[in-house]
Amino acid sequence: MNKLGLIGGTSWHSTVEYYKYINQSVNDYFGNNTNPPLMVYTLNQSLVHQYQIENKWEDIAGLIIEAAKSLERAGVQMLMFCANTPHKVYDIVMAQVNTPILHIADATSDAIKSKDIKRVCFLGTKYSMKESFVTGRISESCIEVLVPSSEKDINELHRIIQEELTYGKIISSSKRYVISVIQSFVDRGAEGVILGCTEFPLMITPSDLSIPIFNTTEIHAKAAVNFILNN
Repeated sequence: MNKLGLIGGTSWHSTVEYYKYINQSVNDYFGNNTNPPLMVYTLNQSLVHQYQIENKWEDIAGLIIEAAKSLERAGVQMLMFCANTPHKVYDIVMAQVNTPILHIADATSDAIKSKDIKRVCFLGTKYSMKESFVTGRISESCIEVLVPSSEKDINELHRIIQEELTYGKIISSSKRYVISVIQSFVDRGAEGVILGCTEFPLMITPSDLSIPIFNTTEIHAKAAVNFILNN
């Protein structure tokens, strides 16, 4: 099996889901309790959030580069960021490390194309909704990606992530709000929804919606399993 390095902690709740999915999938593949060679580096989410608020993305990149180099020294053959928003500094990190990084948008694009879907909506942090570091990369695969245009929706979705989901809180009124935003995109012709924050799957499940969900946590973790098991 190939050795994988996970850069997590943003948040640890979703990192646990990555760890669980990867281990369970490898167990299932071998039909026993064989575990994969994983190395996990947990970032300090409080510090990452502080740097986000202060617009210090170079400092965030520095934290991730430190984590990546630590994992490189441990001998990993592939790296991955266990969240969407850190991919904002993907290119900066790539320029400073020697190990390839499995991009969450590439895995998500492949999953969408496998369903022959051409138009999706995307929900995530305000950084990933207002900028194109994830959605633009998905669009390169001839997939139309719709994002909220209302500042009210963008700010409320971001608040739900930052103040509730990253602490493991699932609040019913917030869940209804998220579903209402998704429904507004369904009314505009969206054929699927990308849960572009790895915390959203903690709240939204396939039974909540009438369209396919593209759970970026699961999709990214599945791509990790394919790498570990040599596809």
